[in-house]
Amino acid sequence: MFDWNRSCSYDEHQKRRFHTTARSRLKKLAAELGLPSGSYDLRSNKAGIAVSGEITLHHDRAYIQVGQFGMSSGHGILIRTCKGRKDYSGGANHFVALTMLDNIPALAAAVRAITGVGHFSGHSADRHAA
Repeated sequence: MFDWNRSCSYDEHQKRRFHTTARSRLKKLAAELGLPSGSYDLRSNKAGIAVSGEITLHHDRAYIQVGQFGMSSGHGILIRTCKGRKDYSGGANHFVALTMLDNIPALAAAVRAITGVGHFSGHSADRHAA
């Protein structure tokens, strides 16, 4: 299991692993949400030596960014609505724990609740039909 809270500051090896692992998890999130290929961008900005940088999944209606910007609070995933892939400020900011990257179904549920983006997996459609 990846240690999301181990600082990337001044640790190039940790930063590389952080970015690689976060990109992989965001790809899994896109799949869990049912986002078609080409309907989102996946970007990585390593930034300077003293910070983690960020990894961003940018859909036409959702902006999800992973970084170690909330270390003291345990938060490090920013989720907000947006109006297209050129909208970098979007709706209100919502933060969840970095460790949610270890539970993609729960993270997808949070993204759906905040943005309305993505399909529900499992039997949730059956609940709405009842």
